[in-house]
Amino acid sequence: MPWCGTVSSPLVRVVVTGGAGFIGANLCRALLAEPSVTEVVALDDLSTGRASNLDGTAARLVEGSILDRDALDAVLAGAHSVVHLAARPSVPRSLADPMATHRVNATGTVEVLEAARRGGGVHVVVASSSSVYGANPVLPKVETLQPRPRSPYAASKLAAESYALAYADSFDLPVLAFRFFNVFGPWQPAGHAYAAVLPVFLDAAASGRPLPVHGDGTQTRDFTYVGTVSSVLVRAATARITAPEPVNLAFGSRISLLEAITRIEAALGRPLEREHQPVRPGDVPHSQADSSRLRALFPDVEAVPFDEGLAATIEWFRAEGATL
Repeated sequence: MPWCGTVSSPLVRVVVTGGAGFIGANLCRALLAEPSVTEVVALDDLSTGRASNLDGTAARLVEGSILDRDALDAVLAGAHSVVHLAARPSVPRSLADPMATHRVNATGTVEVLEAARRGGGVHVVVASSSSVYGANPVLPKVETLQPRPRSPYAASKLAAESYALAYADSFDLPVLAFRFFNVFGPWQPAGHAYAAVLPVFLDAAASGRPLPVHGDGTQTRDFTYVGTVSSVLVRAATARITAPEPVNLAFGSRISLLEAITRIEAALGRPLEREHQPVRPGDVPHSQADSSRLRALFPDVEAVPFDEGLAATIEWFRAEGATL
């Protein structure tokens, strides 16, 4: 099988599952700025996303679930590509209710793939996760490493990408499976039990609370700005790019949580109090991507530097009323 391929017909209509969520809202905006895209449809059940995230855009929001076959058939009719972001996120949430995570992340992905087949071979971009590497200690994480999921969430994401690639082999469905690494940026929610670490830090800083650090803070993450992720997803969807193996969507940076706090302090111009808490079950100590496959597919992509992305994220928090 060739490493990657494209379909020459121009993309007109893109569906984004989970389009009212954090990454989805950013992606919808990026797609609408692409001249070749004439319509963007966001399918979202609003369980974690918000309709207001798409305010001011021309994206058409359809409230519905990826577990609803009729809803999927309706939005995928005539689509050239679907970017499948809808998921039940969070490792702790999956520990609390593994079956709910499996239904949405694994079964839901199969439903999207089946709808793409019924739609005549809609190109599918699937969002997997760096969490699939789990307990494998090797750094950087290259896609050929044996996955060792440490949580139901990670296992469900491994199942999702495996189904996508199996559908490519079994049914010749055009697919591309990305493994996301710690995406951050505007529209990422804070203030709930399952929030990601950077919005949790910024939310705490805005309210004058100590920043909660699980463990000693030396664990590292390959933070990737959502604008960079969106630019790659736009290219993948509009060019209908495919690959026979999963692809890391990150660029090999490695920043500890303590270093991230130091960068936030520098951006805000003031020190921040920290509060160390127990390590969360299922958390991975270190994460860093090998970006070789990504750069082979997208040789022109340029990653937004962490500090630049952080500044844009702080600006968005302030626009939302946060005192930072």
